[in-house]
Amino acid sequence: MPIRGEDNNTSAVKVDVGIILDMETDVAKVMHTCILLAIEDYHAATSRTATRIVPHLRDSEKDDVEAASAAIYLLKDVQVQAIFGPQMSTQTDFVIDLGNRAKVPIISPATSPSLSVKENPFFIRGALPSSSQTKAIAAIVKNYNWTKVVIIHEDSSIGTGIVPHLTDALLEINTLVPYKSAISPSASDDQILKELHNLNTKQTTVFIVHLQPYLASRLFLKAKEAGMMSSGYAWIITDVLTSFLDSVDHSVIESSMQGVLGIKPYVPRSNELDMFTKRWRKRFCQEYPDMDPVELNVFGLWAYDGITALTKAVEKVGGTAIPKFKKADTRKNLTDLDTLGTSELGSLLIHSMQNTTLKTGLSGDFCFANGELHPSPYQIVNIIGTGQRSVGFWTEKDGISYKLKMNGETAKTNNKQLGAIIWPGESIIAPRGREVFTSGKKLRVGVTVSGQMNEFFIIKRDSKTQAQVAGGLCVDFFNEVIQHLPYSVRYEFIPILIPDSPTSPDYDHLYYTEYDAVVGDLAILAPQSDYVDFALPFSESGIATVVPVKDDRKNIWIFLKPLKSELWITTGAFFVFIGFVVWVLEHRVNKEFRGPKHKQVGMIFWFSFSTLVFAHRERVTSNLTRFVLIVWVFVVMVLTSSYTASLTSMLTVQQLKPTITNLNDLIKNGEYVGYQEGSFVVNFLLHMQFDSSKLRSYSTLEEYNDALSRGSKNGGVAAIIDELPYLTLFLNKYCRKYIMVGQTYKTKDIGLAFPKDSHLVPDVSTAVLKVNEGGEFTKNGIQKYSRNDTDCPQNDGTSESLTLDSFKGLFLIAGVSAGSALLIFFFIFLYQNREILATDDSIQKRLAAIAKVFDEEKDNSNSKSEKPEANEESQTSTILFVASEASPEILPDLPLQSLEIRISDGLGASPADERFSITEPATSANETITETF
Repeated sequence: MPIRGEDNNTSAVKVDVGIILDMETDVAKVMHTCILLAIEDYHAATSRTATRIVPHLRDSEKDDVEAASAAIYLLKDVQVQAIFGPQMSTQTDFVIDLGNRAKVPIISPATSPSLSVKENPFFIRGALPSSSQTKAIAAIVKNYNWTKVVIIHEDSSIGTGIVPHLTDALLEINTLVPYKSAISPSASDDQILKELHNLNTKQTTVFIVHLQPYLASRLFLKAKEAGMMSSGYAWIITDVLTSFLDSVDHSVIESSMQGVLGIKPYVPRSNELDMFTKRWRKRFCQEYPDMDPVELNVFGLWAYDGITALTKAVEKVGGTAIPKFKKADTRKNLTDLDTLGTSELGSLLIHSMQNTTLKTGLSGDFCFANGELHPSPYQIVNIIGTGQRSVGFWTEKDGISYKLKMNGETAKTNNKQLGAIIWPGESIIAPRGREVFTSGKKLRVGVTVSGQMNEFFIIKRDSKTQAQVAGGLCVDFFNEVIQHLPYSVRYEFIPILIPDSPTSPDYDHLYYTEYDAVVGDLAILAPQSDYVDFALPFSESGIATVVPVKDDRKNIWIFLKPLKSELWITTGAFFVFIGFVVWVLEHRVNKEFRGPKHKQVGMIFWFSFSTLVFAHRERVTSNLTRFVLIVWVFVVMVLTSSYTASLTSMLTVQQLKPTITNLNDLIKNGEYVGYQEGSFVVNFLLHMQFDSSKLRSYSTLEEYNDALSRGSKNGGVAAIIDELPYLTLFLNKYCRKYIMVGQTYKTKDIGLAFPKDSHLVPDVSTAVLKVNEGGEFTKNGIQKYSRNDTDCPQNDGTSESLTLDSFKGLFLIAGVSAGSALLIFFFIFLYQNREILATDDSIQKRLAAIAKVFDEEKDNSNSKSEKPEANEESQTSTILFVASEASPEILPDLPLQSLEIRISDGLGASPADERFSITEPATSANETITETF
């Protein structure tokens, strides 16, 4: 095969390289052109004396035997040092064995995972195996929470190799593969259409397609015909199709492949790649002038980089003449295989190539690691129009990302979501992945209509379309559950008229094949489970009682309710205790705490309780008293503030007090009781020993309200007893008038019923848990159907009395401070009167003497007698200071005036007996000082 730029220099070392391709295929012609350019670029970059690559092309003609024959010819007759190809996995399998025998490297772009590099030491895979994309496909499936997918693959060696690897990757993310569709390359259009109709019954709308372009084109045309390219379906194609989309007719892509997701190896754009693409197109047209132009693909780039890696290995080990093959032993009559020699250069080449890296490869970072091509990022594309748009990337390290930043060998992502995708049917909403009755049949959902409360289930007729429309809280809940299923379900509501029954409604006749699901007041009972399967209950079960409330604000003793009785008693005791402590501390030194016995007892109570409103006028002189009062006033402030807040709440917030607290009161007083018409609650009431003549039935929330408002004595009832869901709805509508009291009696749960062994039950149960999570849907639904325009209080309308537990800390602080002050006082008192305790009198006399001293007023005469002397010294100092400082020489600018200084007693008064004045005459330098005491 002549190579441009090759010279006839006989001194150059020549290396023969074999090339085996199926030249009837477009991909082979693309790779052939890339190989020629790679060898030419190598020759152009080396000197004339360098090693020269001599390619030898052989066409396998899509036949395994021809490929084997070509390999034997190249190894035996040409004695090539390496072989590139074949491209088919079945052909490569036998050629690898020949390479191992001749010790010649086999560089093949075959993608079958069954070809093992570890078991074949002279095999180098020149392309990514098809199994390398399975984790990327599984990541897409996981990103949209698809739980079931169908694999459509070609029934050939190309298609079957990926299936087990793809199945394992999907199972790792808990996605089931209920069906694998193998389509023969020779299948007719009718056979393909029949298989698609079969797939449409598998209750999944996600399909992974691993077909070559020719067969895939026919598949998508028939899928469009079968209505499977519409909204709700998802199609993912592997790289065997995505990388060769240019070979698919554009009319097929535009009409039948819109919205398909594809995955292919990512090739980063570069200036070198753009320049090479231009050269390649020109050279391709020269090599194949009669062929319609095709696009350069990743297999061509891998071929270019693979041959480039081979030339580098040859240049590295081939510095001298290349030795010929060692001949085999020909003494016996041997076959062609036995006559193959062994290459002495092959071992050196395979060792060099197995760990070769091209940092500037056209396909990106081209690297062989132990004979395998290092995995590259995968690009996820969305087919729109006649082209494809990138929506994200996948790397083994970082998973899915919208953008990919290449930083050396590390792929870094900036988010974990794909870009906007246009799905089949021009939908922007991701398919759910599963659909019940995908063949077009709708789910028949029965809605029980028994004349009960319309807020829960009702069937109306649309005035415009005359179609029956289901509504109510139960129906809304079912709709919300369907929205939370991992697949879409098409369904219609069908009314089921249920006659009123004094017992639990009998729905046994519903549990047959005429309904696919039933919504309504369905009791989950053991006998009924023989006919149906129930999903998890969606409503709280139980029987409760609702009664009117009375306003407790008219109670004349309400002012005592802010505090519990133990708190009242403790507070009063502390008032007395603090008063006693203050009296003890002030009794000897403060005249206001002395006097007759009755006056002193009154002072104890008066002074302490007056701190409640801070109305005490008595002055205290002891520092210990001041300390006690500081702590006590703080305690009083907290108590009064808390009392005021609690009383205010009680007087302003309606106090909802039930008129009756339990069922026994109703039975004992002979009150009338209401229940829902047609409900099994009547049996419960009779079992509780209610008189049947005292029971009245009602069918709407408004009738409940009217009966309770009138009362038992005026033709109404004293209480309504019903199931919790109905009472919850009733209380939300009339929250300020009624309250739920007494015990809640556990009864049957309410759930959704399905035919026996229905596959919907586990998924619906999971969806029920999701809808009930947080309780927001139930709360909003009750608010919607109760139609309550008045804001209801968030609590039960009552204010709890304050307890002693909330103030134990305050009382502890007050008690410790008062007790400490009292102990300190007694220690000081006893120390000052220790001579009394030291006498030899009896204990009784000594205690009497101590008590007498305590009752006497403390003598402060010593301190008073010392004050005049101190005042005289102070006054003398003042006179001298004024006399010296007031001279004109020192204070020349001092105004000539009379100064009068008043000393206050602390209460704002200036008594005359504490006043002194300084007179400074204008004509004399001497001062006249007059003092008055």
